Amino acid sequence: MAVIKDPRSLRGRTGSAYPPPFDEACRGRVKRALGDAVGLGQYGVNLVDLAPGAWSSQRHWHQCEDEFVYVLKGEVTLVTDAGENVLGPGMAAGFPAGEADGHHLVNRTSEPATYLEVGTRSLDDAVAYPDIDLKAHKENGGWVFTRRSGTPLDGGPGRR
Repeated sequence: MAVIKDPRSLRGRTGSAYPPPFDEACRGRVKRALGDAVGLGQYGVNLVDLAPGAWSSQRHWHQCEDEFVYVLKGEVTLVTDAGENVLGPGMAAGFPAGEADGHHLVNRTSEPATYLEVGTRSLDDAVAYPDIDLKAHKENGGWVFTRRSGTPLDGGPGRR
């Protein structure tokens, strides 16, 4: 058993693995891998800080991984195919694997927001991005980004 007494003491990962220019909207996102810190292998748990104006991700959906978010502080706007919903502290949302409903969170306020992000860790997964010419799949433990057609992005294979 492992205990994290101060989650903020964990090193944060700022931004995203997206290739440019798709990474720009997520530069104000900082993730702390709580699940990794306590040795979890079947699912991940991240403590995420989202600066004003920042996005959690590009709008996306996973073929093989469930996702769950729980807002701890501040306010975020959940954007899905069905529209927008404002989420505040104590509110949660879930995104079942294989459900083709692109989603992401946007901080449209002037204050930072903090939420927990929980997701399964599938060895095989593919991600669709309905708003941009991008798709991703897992390969050798990392993400490979390509255009929707499967062709490489400019500048190489897009491994992250």
